[in-house]
Amino acid sequence: MNKIICPVPLNQRPLNEFNSIRNSWIISWPFLERNVFYRKLTVSWLFITPISFTISYGSDYLKNNFFELIFISVTASLAFPILLLIRQWLSWLYIYKRLNSENIEYEESGWYDGQTWEKPIEWRAKDLLIAQHQIKPILSHLEVIIILLLSLLISSLLFLILGMH
Repeated sequence: MNKIICPVPLNQRPLNEFNSIRNSWIISWPFLERNVFYRKLTVSWLFITPISFTISYGSDYLKNNFFELIFISVTASLAFPILLLIRQWLSWLYIYKRLNSENIEYEESGWYDGQTWEKPIEWRAKDLLIAQHQIKPILSHLEVIIILLLSLLISSLLFLILGMH
């Protein structure tokens, strides 16, 4: 097999970037089994809820309305898992685009001297397989969860605005 001379630094090659974020702490959650992934999201939501409750408790109005205090705290704490999901989605989208691209954009010296290198056909085929069969399902799954949580957050806020006042 012939050796391809690649000027792209190892840490900027799309396949290596993919492996790097696949092994990272929070960004790798979508690669876990679904029940583990959902459990981690739930724990992140439950972790932030007491903080949200403490902040909401600072309102004199909410101190006297326990149901609204709990509802607002639980609703506001949804923002944290949504932000985690958006961060994950952005990371996976970046890698997806890099793997799908015919060229690799890279920094040779770190001084923002942007270079471009065309991927060999073998690399492109492998990158496309990973992008389509491993990353695209993750992106779709993350998009559905983000839309569901944002819908829940918006409907809760509408309920608060329209129903409680």
